[in-house]
Parts: sequence; C-alpha cells; structure tokens
Amino acid sequence: MDRVIYHCDCNSFYCSVELLSHPELRAVPTAVCGDPKSRHGIILAKNEPAKRLGVRTAETIWQARQKCPDLTLLPAHHGLYREFSKKVNAIYDRFTDLIEPFGIDESWLDVTGSLHLFGGDPRALADRIRSTVREELGLTISVGVSFNKVFAKLGSDYKKPDATTVISRENYQRMVWPLPVTDLLFVGRAAARVLGQYGISTIGELAAFDRKALVELLGKQGGQLWEYANGLERSPVAPAGTYTPPKSVGNGETFPHNLTRRDEVGRGVSLLADQVAVRLRRHGMKAATLQVTIRDPKFKDICRQRPLDAPTNTARELYQAAMDILARSWTAGAPIRAITLTAHSLVPEEEAAVQLDLFQAAAPQKRDKVEKLERTMDAIRSKYGPGAVTVAALTRPPEPQEDPADLPF
Repeated sequence: MDRVIYHCDCNSFYCSVELLSHPELRAVPTAVCGDPKSRHGIILAKNEPAKRLGVRTAETIWQARQKCPDLTLLPAHHGLYREFSKKVNAIYDRFTDLIEPFGIDESWLDVTGSLHLFGGDPRALADRIRSTVREELGLTISVGVSFNKVFAKLGSDYKKPDATTVISRENYQRMVWPLPVTDLLFVGRAAARVLGQYGISTIGELAAFDRKALVELLGKQGGQLWEYANGLERSPVAPAGTYTPPKSVGNGETFPHNLTRRDEVGRGVSLLADQVAVRLRRHGMKAATLQVTIRDPKFKDICRQRPLDAPTNTARELYQAAMDILARSWTAGAPIRAITLTAHSLVPEEEAAVQLDLFQAAAPQKRDKVEKLERTMDAIRSKYGPGAVTVAALTRPPEPQEDPADLPF
C-alpha cells in the first residue's frame, strides 16, 4: 500500500504573519525585508499585489521599487515567525505525530497510519487541515498530497495560494514530467547548468535519461535526482522529536571537465562550501575542523585537513579554509577531477563559543553579520528553491584565461 504524504507550505509566510497586524495593507503592494532603510536590503517575502507587479523574493529593495515605486516595506520579526511556525505545526500534530519541518514555514506529514481516523480521503483531510490553519491562525497554506516526499513538495508548489494538489501514481507523468527540471527538489543552478548541456530541461527528460550517465555527470546526486524524477524517492518522514545529529557533513562534486585554473577551482570550492554550510545550519551544528579531498584524473586522492580558527557554519569561512588547504596541497595547473569538502568535529551552535581575539575585536561582530546574511539566504532557498540565490563566486563571469603556473594562491 502506498504511503500518504503531505507537504504543507505556508503561503507568503513572513508577509502573511506581518499582515495580521496590518490588515489595512492586504490590498496594498507590501514586502518584508531585512532592512527597510537600505536600498540594497533583500526582499524576503511579498504579498499577492506586490507579486502581480513583478516584485520578486531575493531581489534588492532598489530593484523592487523600480517595478513598484509605492511598495510598502515592513521589517522582519524572526521571533514572531518562529512562534507562528510552532503554532502551525501544533495544528498538524492533531492529525499525525509524523511531522518533519523543512524550514520555518514548510513541513512534511505522513498521515498513512492516521488517515482512517479522519474519514480516509487524502484530499478531504488536506482541505480540513488548510481550513483549520486559516480559521485559527488567519494564515493560508498550500498542501501537496502524494506517495512520496518529493512529489508532495512539487504538489504544494503546483497551485498557490490556499490550494490542495494531489499527485498520484496515475497522474504524475502528466503533471510532473512537463515541469522545469529546476522545480525538482535539490536541483540547483549548478546541476541545472550541467543537465542543460545534455538537453535536459524538464523533469520528464531527466526521468528518461540514462541513470549511469547521470551518476557520471553529477556523482551520487545524479542517481538520486533520477530516482526523484521517476517517483522512486522513499525517505521516511521523521517522527516529531526524533533527531540524531551527524558526526560529519560533506559534499563532493565530480566536474564535467578537469579543473586546472585557480578561478575554476575557486568556483567549485565556493559551491561545495555553500552546500556544506547550508547542511550544517539545517542541523544546528558548527564545524571545528575542515577536510578537503582532491581526486585527479587517475583517481588518486589527496586528503588534507586543518582545525578552523573558530567553529563555523558559514560558507565564507569554510571557503577560505578550503582554499588555504588547497594552497598547501595542490600544485597549480595539476588537473582536478573531483573535490570533496567534509566538516568534522561538529558541535551544537549553542555550545560553539567563539574565543575572542584581542587583536581582532570586530571579528565576532563580523561573523554574526555573515551568519545572519547566510541564514537569510537559507530562508529564501527553502521557499523558492536552491537556485533562488547563489554565492557571488558562482555567478560572476570567469576570470581572463591565464597560464595556471602564473596563478599564485
């Protein structure tokens, strides 16, 4: 028997919570941002009137006001959002104890074992949960209903706001396969670029591609994405309150061509540092040690590690440490087939005390600022996908071609 999995997504969560206190702004283009006084602050969420005028999440205030000069800006209140997140999940808990939060405003629910208690109709129960959240909290949610977590998330994204979408074994090829491949969970900009080079632009084209070839192109992630596209994802919804922290967190990348130039290596390391940092923050952990593994075209591995100056879960500090390790262990110009970054010696965020350097008194404040920025990026990606915002090193144009031997670290 198939499982019955829901993905529940609060619509325009930050903005919807703010508008509970500002009902007069519901019909007015409104957005929540990190710093309303800064032209370069980032739009974190927007309401439907702002969306219709082209305001986009993750763009700057300056860009948003080019499209909507009368845009009303509200400051973010993250503590308030956490309170409402708990209230929403408490409602879900009335219908199942198998709840897995995914960011502050999304959760997976497994109602397979409790569905019969509420009439046995998956769509009807999803509609009931939506109605309960709306009536008790004044918020709307979209619910995707499917037989696995990946398709359930696609369902919650399929129709917004305040809607239920069912993706079944009978209709998933018709509903899911025509969608852009970037709609699939964990297909970021880098993976989409590689897939595009092989003519893969839709989820259906990914599903039809040779699995072994995808593994060659993207490593383990390639096989995972093929399974997602073909409806074979089977990961369980984690029961509420059960969690075992990881002992290490790592990400690796096998590149489409061997890297020989510093700028290429830097962009690859930047991608991996960002992925590792996101996973560390998701687990509420910081790393005290970083390991870098380099693989050459002959499959020979060089593995080096070093302690970090302070426990961290920011991409910037992981990137800097990784490039320092590479400077000591890689001969410039030597071809690199794959790189793996692994964070070790993990400690919970609340226990990761930063030892102040008396000669760098501003360091903790600077670290806090970077952490806040990267957590904002997490929130945007959680809502709009991994490719919604990227680190600068991945998006700037390639540097001019130079002789690798002339590129010092």
